[in-house]
Amino acid sequence: MFSIGEFSKLTGLTVKTLRFYHEQNLLLPSRVDGQSGYRYYSEDKIEIARMISTLRELEFTISDIHEILSQYDDEADILQYVEQHLDFISQRMKQDRLTIQSLRKILNKEKEAMKMMQAAGFEMQEKEIESLLVAGIRMKGRYCDCGKGFAELGKKVGRYMHGKPMMLCYDTEYREEDANYEVCFPVNEKCRSRNIEGVSVRELPAGKCLSLLHRGPYDELRRSYEVLMRIVNERNLELEEFSREIYIKGPGIIFRGNPKKYLTEIQLFYK
Repeated sequence: MFSIGEFSKLTGLTVKTLRFYHEQNLLLPSRVDGQSGYRYYSEDKIEIARMISTLRELEFTISDIHEILSQYDDEADILQYVEQHLDFISQRMKQDRLTIQSLRKILNKEKEAMKMMQAAGFEMQEKEIESLLVAGIRMKGRYCDCGKGFAELGKKVGRYMHGKPMMLCYDTEYREEDANYEVCFPVNEKCRSRNIEGVSVRELPAGKCLSLLHRGPYDELRRSYEVLMRIVNERNLELEEFSREIYIKGPGIIFRGNPKKYLTEIQLFYK
């Protein structure tokens, strides 16, 4: 039997640590003197102590080590468990590296978007908009599918187009798969009398709006909407049925262009 001091030297564990492991029922002494309370350890405890020390260096918790020692009897079994755990950590590290890459992309994108928004200056204007004759196709789905709608609408009313493309957004909340919107083109008076299948030709009424010119990609429009909605809430304004997005500069028919240079006017109409 070794005294606790001798056992400490043999295992490289401090006396304080050995007492702690005893209190946690992790490494029990072989014998405790009933009168003095001195702890004594047998030789077969040395390898167990060293294994516990190794597992702690690998950042296994006390509860983890409890579970390992209760399930595995000899050192070979424990080493096999450690090897399996090593494989698990390796896989987790690979996943962590992918997560880090994704987070860096998101962080860089957010920083770039903030710079663009600061450069744009968020110059909000109040406008009186005259009535406008438009041709439109109502759609339901993802906003990114609007290009198909604009293409179809352009084929049907191309000869009557008289202004920048726009979208009427009817949703009062964010919708990912079933957004409710209408792609539109301003058209001339000749289009008013035409009966074009699947196309609504009508006059949008005149009205007052808060207008903000957004510079940058379409997926960053929410930042400009946020600026406008703060003003709406501050003034306690009651909004009309839909908002308008007017695409002043965007992707061409053939070339996508630079999304950083896209210009979109957002108009929130109020009563």
